[in-house]
Amino acid sequence: MSAPHTLSALLEPAQAGRLVVKVGSALLVRDGTARDQWLAALAGEIATFRQAGRDVIVVSSGAIALGAKRLGLPAGGRGSLADAQAAASVGQVELARLWSRSLDAHGLVAAQMLVTLGDLEDRRRYLNASATLGRLLEQGAVPVVNENDSVATEEIRFGDNDRLAARVAQAAQAQAVVLLSDVDGLYDRHPGEPGARRVPVVEGVTPDILAMASGTSASGVGTGGMIAKVEAARIAGRAGIALAIVDGRPDAPIGAAREAGTGTLFLPRRRDNARKAWLGGRLSVAGKLRVDAGCAAALADRASLLAAGVTQVEGDFERGDLVAIEGPGGERLGQGLVEYSSEECRAIRGLKDEDQAARLGYTPRAAVIHRDHLVRA
Repeated sequence: MSAPHTLSALLEPAQAGRLVVKVGSALLVRDGTARDQWLAALAGEIATFRQAGRDVIVVSSGAIALGAKRLGLPAGGRGSLADAQAAASVGQVELARLWSRSLDAHGLVAAQMLVTLGDLEDRRRYLNASATLGRLLEQGAVPVVNENDSVATEEIRFGDNDRLAARVAQAAQAQAVVLLSDVDGLYDRHPGEPGARRVPVVEGVTPDILAMASGTSASGVGTGGMIAKVEAARIAGRAGIALAIVDGRPDAPIGAAREAGTGTLFLPRRRDNARKAWLGGRLSVAGKLRVDAGCAAALADRASLLAAGVTQVEGDFERGDLVAIEGPGGERLGQGLVEYSSEECRAIRGLKDEDQAARLGYTPRAAVIHRDHLVRA
């Protein structure tokens, strides 16, 4: 099933398909207290989608904000990693209760899923998460997903639920993602600046679109910001999934956005196969390979990455790790699973096939990154 190609179609309850709705902390929690009326209205919208035969998955923030209030922690529970983990442990119980109660009022069953970065970066665990989501939806449940902040660290976490929502959409084979935000879409500059204009439709994430994004959250409560939302659109787009940024502040925000015609819709420009979409959406790279202009041109033509084109190696990685690929000016070209360790890559960088065996002491492999294990940016 193809992704919706207009914002009104994406937000239409009767639109067939599977939808991921992301809810940010600033929308769900105010001063450490849940916005019960707002949540009840959103649960009603989810029920309308379900009655129309549309599957819905919720990706919900709010655990840290709720837990910080209960524990009396400063800075909304984000003063330190230990505070955030403690707040999440307490707040996740309350968050699950809120969603269970709100959805139960409409005869819907909420299913809690806590995931870590590794659950969606490791292929086997990713497939396990995908199977669980599929089974829950088959049984009519509404999965409520959140990052497991009680065990996540700064080094191994998504850091925002926008990109998590896109990865969940990939795993669930959804057709669309709605990011409920504290702004009503992507603007061509910071929305607070005079003359700022909302961009209604984006056909693929380009460097120009990334340049429009601001790295700060308007509310100061969440951890995303527009850059994270645009990155989420890029991840979703790899799998042919449309993504919308919608103003989540009104009651019943999805219906309000549909009626007002606001928001920004990102249309996917490509549809990678399932494995390449997963690979391209991975966030944690072990190192970087910089290549020359000739190699960059070959990669654009879907060639494998050969040692002769590598000019620089960064990081400490092993064979099979994910590494980023950069062009001669440092621009991101893609990422892939490397066939050599970082030490071996340094030994053979710039060498042609016939010169690599003497340096390695064994017959070289066909490529540093084979095209079957490489995705372009």
